[in-house]
Amino acid sequence: MKRKLPIRIGLGVAAVLAALQVQAADPVTDAMQAAYVPYRAALFRTNSKAQLESEQAIAQAQQAWKALSERFGAKPPAPYDKDAQFASTLAQVSALYERAAKEARANQLPEAHETLEQVRDLVAELRKRNEVIVYSDAMNAYHAEMEHILTDGTKTLAAPQGQMLLMGQVGALEYLARRLRADAPAALMRDAEFGTHLQAVEASVAQLRQAVLGGDAAAVREAISKLKGPYSRMFLKYG
Repeated sequence: MKRKLPIRIGLGVAAVLAALQVQAADPVTDAMQAAYVPYRAALFRTNSKAQLESEQAIAQAQQAWKALSERFGAKPPAPYDKDAQFASTLAQVSALYERAAKEARANQLPEAHETLEQVRDLVAELRKRNEVIVYSDAMNAYHAEMEHILTDGTKTLAAPQGQMLLMGQVGALEYLARRLRADAPAALMRDAEFGTHLQAVEASVAQLRQAVLGGDAAAVREAISKLKGPYSRMFLKYG
């Protein structure tokens, strides 16, 4: 079963309740998408130096996941009812939230952020195993390629034939940016704020492309540094 679910992301209980009102093909995916709202806030907060806000955001995400686990952990409906790993995946996510909460209390926010990143991977794999598609999958694919460039882009440029190698990565990022537009549900495309965020992401990729074509290492480094901001803002609300 494949599906796309439009969710408008916000912070707080009101946004979660709004998300719950969106009808999808199955209640588990609806609940996971609703629980993803406070998760994104926690991921965003732990990427800053705001310890108290990070602790609060993690607690909200943890509570949302606990409610999901209590409701569906023992007997999930289709399409997750045939997934032998369903309960264990829910438990793994719960353990990651517990670890992230401890790290945040210790003011280890970078570590908490990295721990929370694993939640995204587990939930995405859970949906993939059960052939469920949501817009977050396009966001995650873009994020994965972006992280490669953020981590290794300048090293790649300095390598033999580095300009060509980096341009290949930029081409992949451009394709994934096009997916962000092509895969967006109609409701999102009618959302002016979504359009503004999407255009900012597209512009950051275009700027990197021009910098790589120009062969200016300083311009490439600057363009790479400007990739994460537009994506993070879009992810917080729509990821």
